[in-house]
Amino acid sequence: MKGQPSWDLYRTFLGVLEHGSLSAAARELGLTQPTVGRHIDALERAVGAELFTRSQRGLLPTELALELRPYAANLASTSASLVRAASGQGREVAGTVRITASEVISVEVLPPILASLLDASPALRIELSASDKVEDLLQREADIAVRMAAPSQAALVVRRIGGIPVGMFAHRRYLARRDVPKTVADLADHRVIGFDRETAYIRAMAKRHPDVASLTFAFRADSNLAQLAAIRAGIGIGLCQVGIAADDPDLVQVLPRAFELALPTFVAMHENLRTSPRCRAVFDAVVHGLSSYVKAGRR
Repeated sequence: MKGQPSWDLYRTFLGVLEHGSLSAAARELGLTQPTVGRHIDALERAVGAELFTRSQRGLLPTELALELRPYAANLASTSASLVRAASGQGREVAGTVRITASEVISVEVLPPILASLLDASPALRIELSASDKVEDLLQREADIAVRMAAPSQAALVVRRIGGIPVGMFAHRRYLARRDVPKTVADLADHRVIGFDRETAYIRAMAKRHPDVASLTFAFRADSNLAQLAAIRAGIGIGLCQVGIAADDPDLVQVLPRAFELALPTFVAMHENLRTSPRCRAVFDAVVHGLSSYVKAGRR
């Protein structure tokens, strides 16, 4: 490799990898298509090899491009962390904080917590990564994480929130058409909404309630949000956080005594951020908001 390619070339490279075409990457990055093409050509000259091949499906990455991808992604993460750190100098609660949380927590629980926080700190900016993927706080892929398993890494500030209650729920419209199940065995005569992949709380549920985990699912989804939408649509009976169902009078808990599960919840951030006013403010607000949410779900 001759010289050090600029970060802009790697940024464009990632855009083409993610979107599969020069035009789509240009739209995402706010560049022109010819500029994106020049960036890719320049990076290919710098590494001395082809990175993409053209096909009817768009630009396909070569084996070298796939090898370079994680390194370019690390550069992107570092660049984003640098910008966030630079944006929050001083003692004012200002600048950007990136939060990572599961899809359900991000969509159903965090918005009102963050709305109050942003009202109180108008110079604050929030980036929310709604994903069940565990992002690395030590690598600064995110500043603050809401996790459903105790973080095992050192150098983290961690607050245990407690267990988020989870139960089995169905829409009133569904239960009006069928008898309400009295036992877990009765679920065999119902449409049960289930999971298409394992998560931490699915494994915990299967260990504690193997009779439920072994049921035949009439509807499967690999997204907890999709499962929640299916319950609300009246498809059948599925797992739902009690706190979420409490805000919807049409969701009815079934088998409350036969099935109960508490999802352990933690809020974590890198210990180097404890003195950052913006990160500390967001960390404290998320801890307080989630603690209140857990308490409300236990009623």
